[in-house]
This record gives sequence, structure tokens and C-alpha cells, in this order.
Amino acid sequence: MAENDVAVQQDAAYGTRTAVSTSGGALRTWATAGYRWLLLVFLLAGAVQIFLAGLGVFRLQDNGLEAPAGDSAFAPHRALGFAMAGIALLILVSALAARVGARAIILSAVLVLLISIVQSLLAGLGEDTAVYGGLHALDGLLIIGIAGYLYGSAIASRRGAGKRR
Repeated sequence: MAENDVAVQQDAAYGTRTAVSTSGGALRTWATAGYRWLLLVFLLAGAVQIFLAGLGVFRLQDNGLEAPAGDSAFAPHRALGFAMAGIALLILVSALAARVGARAIILSAVLVLLISIVQSLLAGLGEDTAVYGGLHALDGLLIIGIAGYLYGSAIASRRGAGKRR
């Protein structure tokens, strides 16, 4: 079958036939693989991010809780957070290209919003009010949970596709 051909998919339960385009198959395959790998990298970066937050807290404590020490103590945590926001954007783009489904695309968009906007907002507000700092940490856990769900779904879908072949 050529790249621009249309395949006919038979739905056994309803007896209907649906035309399915196979164009862009290579792009979709690469995007799907990229989506899975980006999610894995994001999750690993999330584990490092938690370590860096703890390191920053105890480094700050060692330096006497001064504001200038706080900037340097949390610099790696802040830098990785911005890098993770970029990775989240790449996850969204690859989810769209791979056409992974509405739920995964919506959750990928939520991931981008949470890590790029909400995290920065809560971190800034947390400098004046500790409750927002606590919400910053909880939002981080929510972000890791969403990424974990997306990764698990992507792996399960890959295994399911392998069984159908």
C-alpha cells in the first residue's frame, strides 16, 4: 500500500466499514516514538527536580536562610523547571503529530499549562506566602502524576498495538 492510500477498517461489532488514511505514516510513527521517549525523559527529569528542590532547601538552611543564598541554592531547580516546560511543549507537539487521542492531547496541554504558568506563579507567590510554596510542591506532584499517566497509557497502547499485529 502506498503512503497516500486509504485503508478500509472493518468494525466487527457494528458491521461498519470506515476509510482510514495511512498518509503520513512515517511521521506519525516517529512522533509516537518521540512522544513516549519525551515522556520518559520528563519523568526522569521530574525525579531529578525533586532531588534538586530538597538539595536547595538544605543548602539554603546551611547558608542561614538568606535571600541571596536562596537564589543560588535553587538555581539548578529553577533551570531544570524551565527545561521541563520546554520538554512539556515538545510532548504536546508530538502528541498532536502522533494523534494519540483526545484525552492524551488534553492532558499534554494541561501539563504545559501547569508547568509553564502555574508553577512559576506559585513559586513567585510562595516567596511571600508559604502556603503558595506548598501548593507549588503539590502542583509538581500533579505534573509528575499526569506525565506518569500519559507514559503508562502510551506504553499500554504500544503493547496493545503489538498484540493486534
